[in-house]
Amino acid sequence: MNKFKIFSLAVVASASVAKAQDIKEAKKAIDAEQFQKAKSLLKSIIKAKPSDGEANFVLGNIYLNESVVDSAKIYYLNGLEASDNKNLNYIGLGQLDLDQKNTAAAQANFGLATKDMKRKDVEEFIYIGRAYINSENPDYNNAIAVLKRALALEPQNATALLAIGDAYYGANNQNDAYKAYRDAFTADPTLLRAKMQLGVLLKGAKSYDEAIKSFNEVIALDANYGPVYRELAETYYKWARNKPSTAKVNLQNAITNYEKYLSLTDYSLDSKMRHADFLILVKDYKKLEEVANKMIAEDKVNPRIFRYLGYAAYENGNADVAIKSIEDFIKVPTNKVIGRDYLYLGLSKIKKGTNAEGVVDPAAFDAGFADIKKAIELEPLVVEELADFGKALFGKKQYTQAAAIFQLGANNAESKNYLDDSVYYGISVYYGNAGKTAETRDKVALQNADATFDKILVASPTYDEAYVYKGRINSLLDKDDMIIKNYTEYVTKMTAKGAEEIAKPATTKKIIESYNAIGAAYANTDKAKAVEYFNKTLALDPTNSYASQSVKALK
Repeated sequence: MNKFKIFSLAVVASASVAKAQDIKEAKKAIDAEQFQKAKSLLKSIIKAKPSDGEANFVLGNIYLNESVVDSAKIYYLNGLEASDNKNLNYIGLGQLDLDQKNTAAAQANFGLATKDMKRKDVEEFIYIGRAYINSENPDYNNAIAVLKRALALEPQNATALLAIGDAYYGANNQNDAYKAYRDAFTADPTLLRAKMQLGVLLKGAKSYDEAIKSFNEVIALDANYGPVYRELAETYYKWARNKPSTAKVNLQNAITNYEKYLSLTDYSLDSKMRHADFLILVKDYKKLEEVANKMIAEDKVNPRIFRYLGYAAYENGNADVAIKSIEDFIKVPTNKVIGRDYLYLGLSKIKKGTNAEGVVDPAAFDAGFADIKKAIELEPLVVEELADFGKALFGKKQYTQAAAIFQLGANNAESKNYLDDSVYYGISVYYGNAGKTAETRDKVALQNADATFDKILVASPTYDEAYVYKGRINSLLDKDDMIIKNYTEYVTKMTAKGAEEIAKPATTKKIIESYNAIGAAYANTDKAKAVEYFNKTLALDPTNSYASQSVKALK
């Protein structure tokens, strides 16, 4: 489903022939994602007509969509006291139950909502379907089942077709979703969201150029339909991510279209928050920090603003602001903390402890690393965002810290960076111990690195460099048998590739390293073998002083 939930209040048709114009206007504003305007209209309706249960329900749904659960519940409960359409509010309470994973209570509330329905009513079924779709714990199968009940009564109900299309999409049933969206738009050519969703399907299939054509068809019908520009923005962003060669142009297109989207909303705090979310996606952190500070000036209450400010401040080099902002967000018990919050907090602490030469204070690293581990506990795949940071540490020869970062990725086979992180982890451990005396080497880490290269060879059997690093690591562990085994395996692999491979300078250098290491490993137990391998080195490099001196010493 779309990252932005559309609860389609704007397009749920009423069974009643005569509906207040203000309710229609409010629903139209919701479909345009002008939520502040919709709230104002609905509050005016409730003030003028407290008996309007639907207005309370619709307003409660807006608050629930914005994750303001307390306000949502207040309006649902108020709606139950109304005389008109009060039963709809049981559906709102049912979605709150679904969010709490209390399915039995949700179904009980849905039962109360439907028990007095007239034979041909469908509105309640559509709203219940939406509740199942929009819950924090979506149940697409139940949504489909209840929406089919609506369509059994009204097969051409465009709203029900749109809703079931969203349910099919959420259930990864692209074919039925396409048919439902197409049929919804055929049934009601003014239902632009159904037409737009056809483009969303193409975007999800990574057919970005076709998706853009589809969205432009919506714009041709109504150039002021704001949500389509949000979809265009996300499409250009994803295209940029999936095809880096297009990144510069497509990211700018993404930003331009999102700004167009904002211009067609009411610039409410909620729309600005969505803008902030998008700025994080496109990594425009300077703009994000500017937007976050403006939002704080407008609304010092909403805690998510501190999340945005923290992220932006870190990316812009303001570690102190980042730490304070994120800690202010995390410390509030009612805030929904995500892994990325701890990730940025940890990185900010490390950045604060980094001197002008790029060297990290060990205590600062440990404090930050503890938060990074919390991030991964909450969201395991957040580890994918640490690769560049690990490589920066590696480039500054801070191998112990780099190894700690890369090990996090090496421990998660589901990460897209699993192999790369595993290799860097093993190499970092090796270099972090290579200059140490035998007594001070971290043998546990070396043994783990050796085992990691074994896993790499299982996942990527053609990565022959692993044998070289296994040989080097076992040299640090003084394991002569494993030195011989791994370097021999490397030489065998290279020899099998033929003379052209062996003649490459980089390969020749590693073969010489292999022969010398094998010779040294044999030196204490089999002098003849040792001399044999040192002579192999000299055959490739007659001036190799280590090999020639070793031969003399062994004779």
